[in-house]
Amino acid sequence: MKIVLAPDKFKGSLTAEQVSQIEKEAFLSVIPGAEVICVPLADGGEGTVRALTSANNGELFTLQVRGPLEETVNATIGTTSDTAFLEMAEASGMTLLSPAERNPMKTSTYGTGEMIVEVLKRGIKNIIIGIGGSATVDGGTGMAEALGYKFYDKNNNLLSGLCGGMLQKIAKIDSSAVNPLLKECKIRIASDVTNPLLGSNGAVAVFAPQKGATPEMMPLLEEGLANLRKVLIQQNFISEDLPGDGAAGGLGLGLRAFCNAVPESGASLAIAATFLEEKLENADFLVTGEGCSDSQTDNGKLCAVVAQTCKKHGVPCILLSGKVLGENFKSFDKVCATVPADMPFEKIKPRAEELLRTATVRLADSLNQ
Repeated sequence: MKIVLAPDKFKGSLTAEQVSQIEKEAFLSVIPGAEVICVPLADGGEGTVRALTSANNGELFTLQVRGPLEETVNATIGTTSDTAFLEMAEASGMTLLSPAERNPMKTSTYGTGEMIVEVLKRGIKNIIIGIGGSATVDGGTGMAEALGYKFYDKNNNLLSGLCGGMLQKIAKIDSSAVNPLLKECKIRIASDVTNPLLGSNGAVAVFAPQKGATPEMMPLLEEGLANLRKVLIQQNFISEDLPGDGAAGGLGLGLRAFCNAVPESGASLAIAATFLEEKLENADFLVTGEGCSDSQTDNGKLCAVVAQTCKKHGVPCILLSGKVLGENFKSFDKVCATVPADMPFEKIKPRAEELLRTATVRLADSLNQ
């Protein structure tokens, strides 16, 4: 029997790598002769670097960069001989700040730019960057500053320390000092966020409050992003708006404008980068899952895209998640949960490994009959 394990993380309790290893041990305890292949996945958010690096037999390294509020943080990057895997949240993420520190008027993506600079120094020509979990609404200007872009106000004064609160001041952008290696590098954005930059469904309205924006900050941030967009269009950095420009506080737009990056489905990119389709050959079934599956899971989330890939190859797909809320999971051949829907997270977290192992053994028993 050939079993493929391709889970997402169980957010807050287990990484995708931990989930797949626990499931592997459980399956082998019931079906000792099985061939079990682990393909931990991530769609651009937390865990992307480790999942894609592991799948490509790459290496991880850590460097010190500037955090969201200019503090020094350690950021991990994954590399193979020709590709680097980055998460913007490693340098510019919300988890690096306490709730009291979160302030998108002051936070910056400068450290994300420093990660890109380091990759360029190493001669790597391909970058996949996940942009989930950002603490910023700076439109990627901090990142651009680290890459050598210069920003000026209407009086031709150089602006430095770009952050969300400075976007309204930008009148001109100079690219003459940009790292020349950037032009030789292909950057792909792993994100399934399709929000536009501006408006009621944009970067500020939807995401800024969770990043610490007060009601007073909201219109200022919106005006700042609108001004940045205007300057980018005037100087031919961009010619149109695209879905996903509002991802990560406008970093989706910034990566397009400043790095000529291409937005891609994080789920599809992860499946391609981990060679999941090749690993499905002759598989009897695949098990995927996440911390909590609900009505959104079937709507293009990572597990559903995995299920669609399985269907294309005629491989049954089983969803084994922490919690399962609701009943509408048409993408999957079987749906299981490790805990009851009403079990509080504080009781789940310390027992997450045990609960997953028990549920996987139960699933393996049912499949081995």
